[in-house]
Amino acid sequence: MNMHARPPQLLPEHAAFQTCAVRWVRHWNEHLFSFAIERPASFRFRSGEFVMIGLEGESKPLMRAYSIASPTWSDELEFLSIKVPDGPLTSRLQLIREGDQLYLGKKPTGTLVADALLPGKRLFLLSTGTGLAPFLSIARDPDIYDLFSQVVIVHSTRRVSDLAYHDELTAQLAGDPLVADQALLQFHYIPTVTREPFRTSGRIGQLIENGWLFKAPVSGDSALNPETDRVMLCGSTEMIKDFSVMLEAHGFEEGSNNKPGTFVVERAFVG
Repeated sequence: MNMHARPPQLLPEHAAFQTCAVRWVRHWNEHLFSFAIERPASFRFRSGEFVMIGLEGESKPLMRAYSIASPTWSDELEFLSIKVPDGPLTSRLQLIREGDQLYLGKKPTGTLVADALLPGKRLFLLSTGTGLAPFLSIARDPDIYDLFSQVVIVHSTRRVSDLAYHDELTAQLAGDPLVADQALLQFHYIPTVTREPFRTSGRIGQLIENGWLFKAPVSGDSALNPETDRVMLCGSTEMIKDFSVMLEAHGFEEGSNNKPGTFVVERAFVG
Protein backbone atom coordinates (compact mmCIF):
# COMPACT_ATOMS: atom_id res chain seq x y z
CA MET A 1 0.00 0.00 0.00
CA ASN A 2 1.23 3.49 -0.88
CA MET A 3 1.98 5.25 2.42
CA HIS A 4 1.81 8.65 0.66
CA ALA A 5 -1.59 8.05 -0.89
CA ARG A 6 -4.41 10.30 0.26
CA PRO A 7 -8.02 10.47 -0.82
CA PRO A 8 -8.78 12.94 -3.65
CA GLN A 9 -9.49 16.47 -2.45
CA LEU A 10 -13.00 17.25 -3.60
CA LEU A 11 -14.55 20.73 -3.70
CA PRO A 12 -18.07 21.86 -2.77
CA GLU A 13 -20.26 22.80 -5.73
CA HIS A 14 -20.18 26.51 -6.62
CA ALA A 15 -22.72 28.44 -8.71
CA ALA A 16 -20.14 30.52 -10.57
CA PHE A 17 -17.57 27.81 -11.32
CA GLN A 18 -17.42 24.25 -12.58
CA THR A 19 -15.59 21.55 -10.60
CA CYS A 20 -13.18 19.50 -12.69
CA ALA A 21 -10.97 16.54 -11.78
CA VAL A 22 -7.20 16.70 -12.20
CA ARG A 23 -6.01 14.17 -14.81
CA TRP A 24 -2.25 14.44 -14.35
CA VAL A 25 0.52 16.59 -12.87
CA ARG A 26 4.08 16.98 -14.19
CA HIS A 27 6.78 18.77 -12.16
CA TRP A 28 9.50 20.19 -14.43
CA ASN A 29 11.69 21.42 -11.56
CA GLU A 30 11.32 23.02 -8.14
CA HIS A 31 9.88 26.19 -9.70
CA LEU A 32 7.63 24.91 -12.47
CA PHE A 33 4.85 22.38 -13.07
CA SER A 34 2.16 21.47 -15.59
CA PHE A 35 -1.20 19.86 -14.97
CA ALA A 36 -4.39 19.01 -16.82
CA ILE A 37 -8.03 18.82 -15.79
CA GLU A 38 -10.91 17.12 -17.54
CA ARG A 39 -12.66 19.40 -20.01
CA PRO A 40 -16.39 19.94 -19.52
CA ALA A 41 -18.32 19.08 -22.69
CA SER A 42 -19.78 22.60 -22.83
CA PHE A 43 -16.42 24.41 -22.51
CA ARG A 44 -15.34 26.24 -25.69
CA PHE A 45 -12.26 28.40 -26.18
CA ARG A 46 -10.06 29.89 -28.89
CA SER A 47 -6.35 28.99 -29.05
CA GLY A 48 -4.42 31.50 -26.91
CA GLU A 49 -7.20 32.38 -24.46
CA PHE A 50 -7.01 32.19 -20.66
CA VAL A 51 -9.52 31.16 -18.01
CA MET A 52 -9.88 31.47 -14.24
CA ILE A 53 -8.96 28.38 -12.23
CA GLY A 54 -8.56 27.90 -8.50
CA LEU A 55 -9.31 26.25 -5.20
CA GLU A 56 -11.58 26.79 -2.24
CA GLY A 57 -10.71 29.92 -0.21
CA GLU A 58 -11.66 31.04 3.28
CA SER A 59 -14.80 32.93 2.27
CA LYS A 60 -14.89 32.46 -1.52
CA PRO A 61 -12.93 30.48 -4.14
CA LEU A 62 -9.36 31.66 -4.70
CA MET A 63 -9.11 32.12 -8.48
CA ARG A 64 -6.31 33.23 -10.85
CA ALA A 65 -6.09 33.67 -14.63
CA TYR A 66 -4.22 30.87 -16.42
CA SER A 67 -3.57 30.57 -20.14
CA ILE A 68 -4.82 27.30 -21.63
CA ALA A 69 -1.87 25.31 -23.01
CA SER A 70 -3.85 22.50 -24.64
CA PRO A 71 -5.17 22.69 -28.21
CA THR A 72 -8.83 23.49 -28.82
CA TRP A 73 -9.56 19.92 -29.94
CA SER A 74 -8.26 18.25 -26.77
CA ASP A 75 -10.54 16.55 -24.23
CA GLU A 76 -8.50 18.02 -21.37
CA LEU A 77 -7.41 21.52 -20.32
CA GLU A 78 -3.68 21.84 -19.72
CA PHE A 79 -1.93 24.59 -17.74
CA LEU A 80 1.66 25.64 -16.94
CA SER A 81 2.35 27.27 -13.58
CA ILE A 82 5.16 28.62 -11.47
CA LYS A 83 5.48 27.58 -7.83
CA VAL A 84 5.47 30.50 -5.40
CA PRO A 85 6.22 29.24 -1.85
CA ASP A 86 4.06 31.90 -0.19
CA GLY A 87 1.69 32.46 -3.11
CA PRO A 88 -1.94 32.34 -1.95
CA LEU A 89 -2.92 29.95 -4.75
CA THR A 90 0.26 28.39 -6.19
CA SER A 91 1.57 27.34 -2.76
CA ARG A 92 -1.47 25.02 -2.61
CA LEU A 93 -1.89 24.35 -6.33
CA GLN A 94 1.57 22.78 -6.62
CA LEU A 95 0.43 20.03 -4.21
CA ILE A 96 -2.47 18.81 -6.39
CA ARG A 97 -2.57 15.18 -7.50
CA GLU A 98 -4.53 13.13 -9.99
CA GLY A 99 -8.16 12.87 -8.88
CA ASP A 100 -8.24 16.16 -6.93
CA GLN A 101 -10.73 18.79 -8.05
CA LEU A 102 -10.18 22.38 -9.19
CA TYR A 103 -12.61 25.17 -9.90
CA LEU A 104 -12.85 26.29 -13.53
CA GLY A 105 -14.31 29.58 -14.73
CA LYS A 106 -17.07 29.32 -17.32
CA LYS A 107 -15.90 31.97 -19.78
CA PRO A 108 -12.41 32.00 -21.33
CA THR A 109 -11.15 35.27 -22.81
CA GLY A 110 -7.96 36.97 -23.97
CA THR A 111 -6.18 38.95 -26.65
CA LEU A 112 -3.62 36.36 -27.85
CA VAL A 113 -5.88 35.09 -30.62
CA ALA A 114 -5.44 34.96 -34.38
CA ASP A 115 -8.63 37.04 -34.78
CA ALA A 116 -6.76 40.04 -33.31
CA LEU A 117 -4.07 39.92 -36.01
CA LEU A 118 -4.12 41.02 -39.64
CA PRO A 119 -3.14 38.36 -42.21
CA GLY A 120 0.61 37.85 -42.57
CA LYS A 121 3.38 35.44 -43.53
CA ARG A 122 5.45 34.82 -40.38
CA LEU A 123 3.98 34.56 -36.88
CA PHE A 124 6.44 35.13 -34.03
CA LEU A 125 5.27 33.90 -30.61
CA LEU A 126 7.64 35.54 -28.10
CA SER A 127 7.51 34.29 -24.51
CA THR A 128 9.35 34.37 -21.21
CA GLY A 129 8.82 31.83 -18.41
CA THR A 130 5.31 30.40 -18.20
CA GLY A 131 4.26 32.86 -20.92
CA LEU A 132 4.90 29.88 -23.19
CA ALA A 133 1.53 28.34 -22.24
CA PRO A 134 -0.86 30.05 -24.72
CA PHE A 135 1.61 29.47 -27.55
CA LEU A 136 1.53 25.72 -26.92
CA SER A 137 -2.18 25.90 -27.72
CA ILE A 138 -1.70 28.09 -30.79
CA ALA A 139 1.14 25.99 -32.23
CA ARG A 140 -1.04 22.85 -31.97
CA ASP A 141 -3.97 24.47 -33.79
CA PRO A 142 -4.20 23.27 -37.42
CA ASP A 143 -5.87 26.53 -38.47
CA ILE A 144 -2.80 28.63 -37.62
CA TYR A 145 -0.79 26.84 -40.33
CA ASP A 146 -3.36 27.87 -42.91
CA LEU A 147 -3.08 31.51 -41.82
CA PHE A 148 0.74 31.77 -41.70
CA SER A 149 3.53 30.16 -43.70
CA GLN A 150 5.86 30.07 -40.66
CA VAL A 151 5.05 29.82 -36.93
CA VAL A 152 8.03 30.59 -34.66
CA ILE A 153 8.01 30.07 -30.87
CA VAL A 154 10.80 31.87 -29.02
CA HIS A 155 10.99 30.87 -25.35
CA SER A 156 13.38 32.66 -22.98
CA THR A 157 14.09 31.35 -19.49
CA ARG A 158 16.75 31.91 -16.85
CA ARG A 159 17.77 28.25 -16.54
CA VAL A 160 17.86 25.26 -18.86
CA SER A 161 15.51 23.27 -16.60
CA ASP A 162 12.91 26.05 -16.97
CA LEU A 163 12.52 25.21 -20.68
CA ALA A 164 9.23 23.35 -20.20
CA TYR A 165 8.14 21.27 -23.20
CA HIS A 166 11.63 21.61 -24.72
CA ASP A 167 11.73 18.04 -26.05
CA GLU A 168 8.22 18.13 -27.53
CA LEU A 169 8.90 21.46 -29.23
CA THR A 170 12.35 20.43 -30.48
CA ALA A 171 10.65 17.43 -32.09
CA GLN A 172 8.43 19.94 -33.94
CA LEU A 173 5.25 18.64 -32.29
CA ALA A 174 5.74 15.20 -33.83
CA GLY A 175 3.35 13.73 -31.25
CA ASP A 176 0.45 15.92 -32.35
CA PRO A 177 -1.30 14.05 -35.17
CA LEU A 178 -3.38 17.02 -36.34
CA VAL A 179 -0.41 19.32 -36.96
CA ALA A 180 2.63 17.02 -37.25
CA ASP A 181 2.93 17.21 -41.05
CA GLN A 182 2.46 20.98 -41.25
CA ALA A 183 4.65 21.65 -38.21
CA LEU A 184 7.54 19.75 -39.77
CA LEU A 185 7.57 22.30 -42.59
CA GLN A 186 6.25 25.47 -40.93
CA PHE A 187 6.99 25.37 -37.19
CA HIS A 188 10.26 26.56 -35.63
CA TYR A 189 11.25 26.52 -31.95
CA ILE A 190 14.00 28.77 -30.61
CA PRO A 191 14.77 28.33 -26.89
CA THR A 192 17.20 30.73 -25.21
CA VAL A 193 18.62 30.75 -21.68
CA THR A 194 19.91 33.89 -19.95
CA ARG A 195 21.70 32.66 -16.81
CA GLU A 196 23.24 29.29 -17.66
CA PRO A 197 25.33 27.97 -20.56
CA PHE A 198 23.13 26.86 -23.46
CA ARG A 199 23.36 26.64 -27.24
CA THR A 200 21.44 29.93 -27.49
CA SER A 201 21.94 32.59 -24.83
CA GLY A 202 20.68 36.13 -24.47
CA ARG A 203 17.35 37.82 -24.14
CA ILE A 204 14.86 37.79 -27.01
CA GLY A 205 15.49 41.48 -27.74
CA GLN A 206 19.18 40.72 -28.33
CA LEU A 207 18.33 37.87 -30.71
CA ILE A 208 16.20 40.27 -32.73
CA GLU A 209 18.81 43.04 -32.76
CA ASN A 210 21.74 40.83 -33.76
CA GLY A 211 19.68 38.96 -36.37
CA TRP A 212 20.03 35.52 -34.73
CA LEU A 213 16.26 35.07 -34.72
CA PHE A 214 16.06 35.28 -38.51
CA LYS A 215 18.73 32.70 -39.36
CA ALA A 216 17.89 29.21 -40.64
CA PRO A 217 15.60 27.39 -40.19
CA VAL A 218 13.52 30.62 -40.10
CA SER A 219 13.42 32.03 -43.63
CA GLY A 220 12.50 35.39 -45.12
CA ASP A 221 13.39 38.92 -44.00
CA SER A 222 16.43 39.34 -41.75
CA ALA A 223 14.51 41.75 -39.51
CA LEU A 224 10.94 42.22 -38.29
CA ASN A 225 8.74 43.57 -41.07
CA PRO A 226 5.31 45.03 -40.13
CA GLU A 227 4.09 44.41 -43.67
CA THR A 228 4.31 40.62 -43.40
CA ASP A 229 5.32 39.67 -39.82
CA ARG A 230 2.90 39.28 -36.93
CA VAL A 231 3.93 39.09 -33.28
CA MET A 232 2.31 37.78 -30.09
CA LEU A 233 3.86 38.59 -26.69
CA CYS A 234 3.36 36.77 -23.40
CA GLY A 235 5.66 37.10 -20.40
CA SER A 236 6.70 39.43 -17.64
CA THR A 237 5.24 42.93 -17.40
CA GLU A 238 8.69 44.37 -18.15
CA MET A 239 9.05 42.22 -21.26
CA ILE A 240 5.62 43.23 -22.56
CA LYS A 241 6.35 46.92 -22.04
CA ASP A 242 9.81 46.85 -23.61
CA PHE A 243 8.69 44.86 -26.66
CA SER A 244 5.58 46.96 -27.23
CA VAL A 245 7.75 50.09 -27.39
CA MET A 246 10.25 48.37 -29.70
CA LEU A 247 7.57 47.00 -32.04
CA GLU A 248 5.76 50.34 -32.30
CA ALA A 249 9.09 51.99 -33.13
CA HIS A 250 9.39 49.47 -36.00
CA GLY A 251 5.94 50.42 -37.33
CA PHE A 252 3.85 47.69 -35.70
CA GLU A 253 0.39 48.48 -34.30
CA GLU A 254 -1.25 46.65 -31.39
CA GLY A 255 -4.37 44.75 -32.37
CA SER A 256 -7.48 43.65 -30.53
CA ASN A 257 -10.50 41.45 -31.13
CA ASN A 258 -12.37 44.52 -32.37
CA LYS A 259 -9.53 46.03 -34.44
CA PRO A 260 -6.93 43.56 -35.71
CA GLY A 261 -3.33 44.80 -35.84
CA THR A 262 0.21 43.57 -36.41
CA PHE A 263 1.02 42.55 -32.81
CA VAL A 264 -0.89 41.55 -29.67
CA VAL A 265 0.04 41.18 -26.00
CA GLU A 266 -1.46 39.37 -23.01
CA ARG A 267 -1.97 41.96 -20.27
CA ALA A 268 -3.61 39.53 -17.84
CA PHE A 269 -0.55 37.31 -17.63
CA VAL A 270 1.23 36.93 -14.30
CA GLY A 271 4.25 34.69 -13.76
